[in-house]
Amino acid sequence: MPPTRGRPIALKLLILLLVPLLSLVGLWAFAAGLTGGDGVRLLAINEMATNLAAPSEQINIGLQKERLASVEFLVTGQGANEVARQRGKTDRAVHAFRALTKQQHELTPPMTMQLNLLLGKLDQLADLRREVDGTLVAPLDVIDGYSQIVDASFRMYDAMVLVPDMVLYQQARAVTMMGEAKDLLSREQALIAIVLAEGQVAPREREAFTGMAATRRLLFTQALSHLDSSLRGPYEKLSTAPVYTEFLRTEDEIKGPATVNGLPASAATWPIDAQNLWNAVERDQALAVRGITQRVTPTAIGMLVKLGIAGGVGLIAVIASIMISLRFRKRLVRELAGLRDAATELADVRLAGLVKRLRGDAGPPSAEEVAPLEVKAQTSEIVDIVKAFNDVQSTAVEAAVDQARLRHGVSQVFVNLARRNQSLLHRQLLQLDSMERATEAPETLADLFKLDHLTTRMRRHAESLIILSDQTPGRGWRNPVPIHDVLRAAVAEVEEYERVEVVQPPPVALVGAAVTDVAHLMAELIENATLFSPPQTRVDVRCGTTPHGLMVEIEDRGLGLPRTELDELNDRLAKTPEFDLAQSDRLGLFVVSRLAARHGIKVTLAPSPYGGLAAMVALPSALLADQPAMAGR
Repeated sequence: MPPTRGRPIALKLLILLLVPLLSLVGLWAFAAGLTGGDGVRLLAINEMATNLAAPSEQINIGLQKERLASVEFLVTGQGANEVARQRGKTDRAVHAFRALTKQQHELTPPMTMQLNLLLGKLDQLADLRREVDGTLVAPLDVIDGYSQIVDASFRMYDAMVLVPDMVLYQQARAVTMMGEAKDLLSREQALIAIVLAEGQVAPREREAFTGMAATRRLLFTQALSHLDSSLRGPYEKLSTAPVYTEFLRTEDEIKGPATVNGLPASAATWPIDAQNLWNAVERDQALAVRGITQRVTPTAIGMLVKLGIAGGVGLIAVIASIMISLRFRKRLVRELAGLRDAATELADVRLAGLVKRLRGDAGPPSAEEVAPLEVKAQTSEIVDIVKAFNDVQSTAVEAAVDQARLRHGVSQVFVNLARRNQSLLHRQLLQLDSMERATEAPETLADLFKLDHLTTRMRRHAESLIILSDQTPGRGWRNPVPIHDVLRAAVAEVEEYERVEVVQPPPVALVGAAVTDVAHLMAELIENATLFSPPQTRVDVRCGTTPHGLMVEIEDRGLGLPRTELDELNDRLAKTPEFDLAQSDRLGLFVVSRLAARHGIKVTLAPSPYGGLAAMVALPSALLADQPAMAGR
């Protein structure tokens, strides 16, 4: 079974180069996608800040003012108009916010969840207002109700500020903490209104106020430490301004022990101190929010610019890597293909032609026959392979020349010995013929006939050596010989000639130049028929004319041959292979093949109806002539 042809080296090189190239392309695409995704997310956050954060901040401002007005209405019973006015502002802000949320798409899952929570809390605003209108709710619970809505908005901010830029994230988170501190200040304002209306700080109010003040101070301090210089400036000024220090004193007075029984005289200024600080914080917070929002777009554009530069350089590097790799692959494949073509031409053309020429001519090879391989290659390994092929060629040529000389020498020895034997056998036949003519004793004459027959067979074997050496026997005829005489001469050279029956052939003759070879060919086939068939059977030789010449059929009644072996023998008879000394048991078929090729005769072996073989010999019309009246030698 022939070996399976493997994948071409061009494909293997392509696969080998694709691994790092695809990895490089993948890394470039990942880095570009990561950086580009960050920039796109920043632009999306900027859009969300415009469509969600800014409108929700207006809702928070409205809720903070509405919370203060609602608490004052509950504790004083006055200010219903102010409550209605603040509610109107809040409702307008909520309406605008809901309209913008419907236009916002492609939100992250955390952002979507926090937005839905905020919208749910805004839906509860109507119930809270009804409780305020019915004065069925405690003022602290009102503060807590409004605070839950505002807290939901801050949680939405937290989900929104998850930006890829860490510096921007810290600044945005600090601004959000400042917003939470501002809302705690608004809650303290509402709690101050409760304290002033009750005329004392009850334990519940003191506990709530203390928590609010501590949390506000903590958020303010932490946020201030995280803000950079451009955003921290207004808050630093505020932290040292009198309006802030006065409110700190107010916080200390409200949560301090002096407020246990009644209120101090300074309580009259608490609402003013809180309102002044609120105004300052609201101003600074608006500036901080606007400043952080203005940073988003430049940061996103900067990321995209970096992406463009890095991505462009990376893309150029990827393209350059691909081009260099493909060029390297193309050059290497071209060199290997050139090596393959040169080696194929050496094996199939040059060496094959040299070996074929050396079969008939043992002379030294020409310069063209031993020319070294020429392959344009720059790869050292391929250059070494070319050199190795040239060394192999030199060795192969030397071996072929030595083998041809050896075959030629052996052939000359065979021819020399065969010629000598042929000369001696010819003289012996003449001597036997003379003795037969001079002898009349039947026993002696029979012995002489046996010697004559034996000598004839020996002469045929000697001629076989001459034929296998691509030479022609010395004997021949000038004039045409009847085919019947040729067949009788062939039968006479077979040991068991008594078993051979020649059916009367048609009246045709064989040209003199082909008589010796055709008789030899027929003798070899007839002898094979007698050797490979039982001794009690006969061998039939029949002739018949065809439109293209004469067909001679030699049929035995032996055991025959398997189809595979029969096809192999027919192939050998048709192609005239070189004589192989290892197959000397088929010596006769080699002789038949050489003789058939010499005269254009076609020999075919086929199964016989009697179970043996039938050798079909097709003599071309060029070998036939009209039968002469007498055949002359």
